[in-house]
Amino acid sequence: MELNLEQDWKDIVHRCFRCGYCKFTYEFSDFNCPSYKKHRFETYSTGGRLWLIYGLISGEIPWSQGVANVLYACSTCGNCTENCRFDKFNDFLVDIIEAARAEAVINGFCPEKQKALIERIENSEMYNPYGEKNSDNEDLKKEYDLPDKAEWVYFIGCTSNYRQKNLRDATLRFLKKTNIDFTLIDEHCCCSPVMRTGQINSVKDFINYNIAQINNAGASKVITSCAGCYRTLKKDWLKFGADYDFQIYHTVELVKKLLDEGKLKFISEYNKTVTYHDPCHLGRHMDLYEIPREVYKHIPRIKFVEMKRNRENAWCCGAGGGVKIGYPEWSVEISKERLEEAKITGASVISSVCPFCKTNLSDANIKFNMNFEVIDLIEILDNIEFEISGN
Repeated sequence: MELNLEQDWKDIVHRCFRCGYCKFTYEFSDFNCPSYKKHRFETYSTGGRLWLIYGLISGEIPWSQGVANVLYACSTCGNCTENCRFDKFNDFLVDIIEAARAEAVINGFCPEKQKALIERIENSEMYNPYGEKNSDNEDLKKEYDLPDKAEWVYFIGCTSNYRQKNLRDATLRFLKKTNIDFTLIDEHCCCSPVMRTGQINSVKDFINYNIAQINNAGASKVITSCAGCYRTLKKDWLKFGADYDFQIYHTVELVKKLLDEGKLKFISEYNKTVTYHDPCHLGRHMDLYEIPREVYKHIPRIKFVEMKRNRENAWCCGAGGGVKIGYPEWSVEISKERLEEAKITGASVISSVCPFCKTNLSDANIKFNMNFEVIDLIEILDNIEFEISGN
């Protein structure tokens, strides 16, 4: 069941005594919280937000638009969870902020820009946060000659289906080449954007609809190329009481599985210097760090280099938690810092495994003339030759 701010967190939020670890990584002598680094005011750190939330719960602080703006000026990247020193408390920091946002919505203080997400998703012509006409994916099924029922469902996700179509198509081509028995469904938004912004009234209906579509396809496995969808399907749906018995995979997990089983072999070279950006939803939120790196390193002649801040301390791309739609200029400023860090590595390519990360890194790359090639791992694999055997 979804978590209630007062019932679930009243006796835990006061444990924070604002030691500062949530906003500063001493290993790198730098801020790890994009929000605090921007505003330089304690309330914009996670510790400050917890005290603000405690004040809301106790009634000492009244709800206002200013309070709500503080709660929403956070990408919920989760770096604070890695640096907080309180075990059995730090894992819930993002959950607490999201629960507080749900209370902001109930009290009528969701910021106007974020409201557009729920208005679009609940629109029967759309069912996605981009305001695009809903695609039932039937045209794609015909184009790729996909069956109505299959072992796998490729859950494309809104960002790939409406904004990063090249990533979507690269994934479809990869799955076809590897002879995976898969199909597509008439999917609606996984609800990650509205969960992050506290607009959760319709979430259970969307979850049940998508589960029914997957079950109708006879699938026992679901694969997605989106880190946000991956976290949402595998973790968040369960919070809302979802009942399903299919397995959830990110595409990079399938690639690694095929490599480990000797069924996939890369045979052409990729002579470029590449650095990897850890998506927050795949890394800190789901603890999936090494599998993508192992796949990159399997590619012949690739030069793989790491940014200074990587894995659990990777700097956020700046797009998550409703920041992209709510604070678009700040969002690309956060991404610019990531690209500047990538520039130090000497890489010409910055790659990730999340269409949302790709979108924001690309936007910053263009705006600030950073001259990177921004590309998803699955797009790299789509551009090299490989052999498939025993599948």
